[in-house]
Order: sequence, then C-alpha cells, then structure tokens
Amino acid sequence: MSGWNPQVGPPGWVVQPGYSPPQIPPHQQTRGLSPFGMPARHSWEIPLLVVMVVLTVLAYMFALLLLLTGSLDQYVLLLVFAPLLLWIGRGMTYSTQRVNGVKMSPTQFPEGYRMVQEAAARFGMQTVPDAYVVLGNGQINAFASGHGFRRFVVVYSDLFEIGGAARQPDALAFIIGHEVGHIAAGHVSYWRQLGMFLGPFLPIIGNSLIRAQEYTADNHGYCNRHVGAPTAMQTLAGGKYLNTIVGFDEMADRAPQEKGFFVWIVNAMSSHPVLTWRMWALRDRRKHGQLFLRPAPPQSAQPPAPYGGYPQSPPSGYGSTTTYFPQ
Repeated sequence: MSGWNPQVGPPGWVVQPGYSPPQIPPHQQTRGLSPFGMPARHSWEIPLLVVMVVLTVLAYMFALLLLLTGSLDQYVLLLVFAPLLLWIGRGMTYSTQRVNGVKMSPTQFPEGYRMVQEAAARFGMQTVPDAYVVLGNGQINAFASGHGFRRFVVVYSDLFEIGGAARQPDALAFIIGHEVGHIAAGHVSYWRQLGMFLGPFLPIIGNSLIRAQEYTADNHGYCNRHVGAPTAMQTLAGGKYLNTIVGFDEMADRAPQEKGFFVWIVNAMSSHPVLTWRMWALRDRRKHGQLFLRPAPPQSAQPPAPYGGYPQSPPSGYGSTTTYFPQ
C-alpha cells in the first residue's frame, strides 16, 4: 500500500465522522413531600380545580342564556360581568400595594427581599415577584396576587417581628416561601381565578379547592425552609409573642383525637386547613394533608416521629424498636 495520500487515507477509506457525545438531558428534580427536590402539588388540587372550572363555565353559559332571554338578576349580572369585575379587583389590589406598601429592596427590609429572591430561585421561577410590607396592626397575615403579567407578595409588618436576624428568620422564610409558592403553582393566575369565580357560592367544593392550594403552598414553604414550619404554625396558633410556648407536636397529636360532626363541618367550611390538621401534615411527610377526613392515628402504639425526624431501623442486636434521627 504505497503511494496513497496520508491526508486522504488508503484507497477505499471513508472518513469517519468525529465523535459527538449525546446531549445531556436537563436534570428534572423529582417532586415530593420531602424538603429536597421540587415541591409537590396536593393530590386533590387538580381534580377539584377541573370540577370548579366546569361548574363555573356551565353557570356562566346559563347566566348568558338568562340575560339573552331578558332575565336581569343581580347574580346573573355578577356572573356575566365576572371577567371585568375580577380584572378591576386585581388591578385595585395591586395599585393599593404600589401606593401604600413599602417595597422590599436591598435597602428596605433586606432580609425579606433576600428571602423572596431565594424562594423564587428555589422553585425555578424565571421572574422574581415584587414584595411589599404593609401595616399589620397586630394581624399575622400575608398573601400573594397578581395583575396582568405582574406577580407580587404582601407581608404584614407584624410578621417581621417573628423574623429578622434577632428572632425567628426561619419562620418568616417559611411564610414567604408559602406565598411565593402560590405564585409558582399558578394560584394567582387571572384565568385560574376566573375559573374559580363560582367558588364562594359553592362553599364545600370551593373551600376544599382553596385548602388543597394551601397545602400545596405549604409544600413550597416546607421545601424553601422546612425548619421554619413549626415556628410559623406556632405563631398562627399563639401569636407573635406567645408562639414559643405553643407545643407544635402536642397540637399536631390532637389532629386524630379531635373528632365529631361539627369538627368536620368547621374544616369543610374553612378556606385554610385547620391548624391541628395542618401541623400534622407538616410533620407527617409520608402523604398529602387531609382535606375531608381527620388524619388517621398511627397503627402501632409507638409515638409519632418528632418534627424533623424520620424512622430508621436500628442495627442488629438492638431489638425492633423504631428510633428517629434528625434530618
């Protein structure tokens, strides 16, 4: 084989394409109830949302039919003009925060500003929502909303008295993660809220859907700062001054114990999970929080795991007693 060009190769040689490794697929974090990975959506949220949207669409079409036939009723007009009324209400809410609230920034409430940035990054959001602080007058509250393509979080000033570097910043981070989670999960979308417009007129279904959304937001807050969940719940139960003497585990333990028809009614008519059930769900991360029936007591006589613990089998020779190790 003499006389062939080394740059071309011997006769019959075919230039082989260079090696190109396959593209690495983007890493998709699993969704679950642990503080790792991405937060899971409550299992009842989407089914209840579908039911609510279908009922709202049917009611809207029926209202249009009544309007065309000349029936002018206040409820008919309310449903027909629901898109406009919702748009005006969202715009007014957003403008109220813009002109009265203190906008979080690196120089105003920098701790809260950083927590909002971290929560948005934790949930993979492309745009960080605005955040405002408003006068609380003793109220412990926060909410998320939007208008157009803008999304924002509002935190009542009293919540910063449990937050900040000097006291319980983890509780504030959990609450901010909860509110940013509402935005990340799409709960403040105009079209979603329009589809849920009939919710106040259907208290059982509407409130159940809202409770499912709150559990979803709690999952986001738990993923953002799970160590702040107990203090946040203690503050909701006992206030910003007495939260330290509220027993988180003691209240959670009462969830399967408090029973009765009126307990069921109180939960069914509530827009948020009742506190004992909510604390139980934040402690027991094996399954989603209960919407309709109280949490089932443990099957064994062993006490439940303390907050932040998980069961682990002991080494051989130590018997079968379940021990709990902190995460």
